[in-house]
Amino acid sequence: MNFNVYSLAIVMAALSTSVSASLWSINELHIQQGNLIQPFTQDAGTKEETLIFTFQHASGWEYGQHFLFVDYASAGNEDTLYAEWYPTLSASTFLATPLSNDWIKDISLVMGFNMAPESDVLKYLPGIQLQFDVEGFHFLNLTLTAYIDDSEGLAEGGAPKHGDSWMVDVAWRYALPLQSQQFYIEGHMEYIDERASEIAGVRVESWLLAQVQVRWDVGKALFDVNDRVYVGVEYQYWNNKLGTQQDENTLQALGVWRF
Repeated sequence: MNFNVYSLAIVMAALSTSVSASLWSINELHIQQGNLIQPFTQDAGTKEETLIFTFQHASGWEYGQHFLFVDYASAGNEDTLYAEWYPTLSASTFLATPLSNDWIKDISLVMGFNMAPESDVLKYLPGIQLQFDVEGFHFLNLTLTAYIDDSEGLAEGGAPKHGDSWMVDVAWRYALPLQSQQFYIEGHMEYIDERASEIAGVRVESWLLAQVQVRWDVGKALFDVNDRVYVGVEYQYWNNKLGTQQDENTLQALGVWRF
């Protein structure tokens, strides 16, 4: 395997083909700016002003859903590309047996892919996803997966190859109307367990990452156009960022265009 930016393009093309038959879809462009830790610089804990452009996509089709995001980040003299893709297969739709549980809307099989082309990193995340039905939440999902490394490793000029592990993730979107203004609190929190590294004597620490956005629907407030343009902040807490022993606790400015 030679995973690079062309592999990412193939994944995007496959997704676009499947989305052409989607029942619904939501696309977003994000711009974020903040002072973020660069954990692999020579001086541990170095922070750089970081600008991140994100394309995010969610869609539903007859038997499941897709969620995808692609980050382009610019910090100092370094630009990076990173993507995650999570297609799911709905058990209730596929089996034609609706769930009767008052709390759970659906249970799905998920097959995740995490990709970083410049460092030849590729992870597979097979598992299950529970979609909860809770008042006020547009969605509330719990995902439990394996975390399987299929990266190139140091021998091929990539980042160090890691052992396999597991992940649990909670993602949500909650509507918060305040008088005539509309706010949303959305984001996710993930835990990935520790794992081995191909570097002798090095172990990748388990990490906890929380990314929480507070969005104000500025399009509704100023132009009477709902759910299109938002401004706000994203709070990021990352214990053991990227498996190091460095912790991040920061706010980023946020702008979002939904289409």
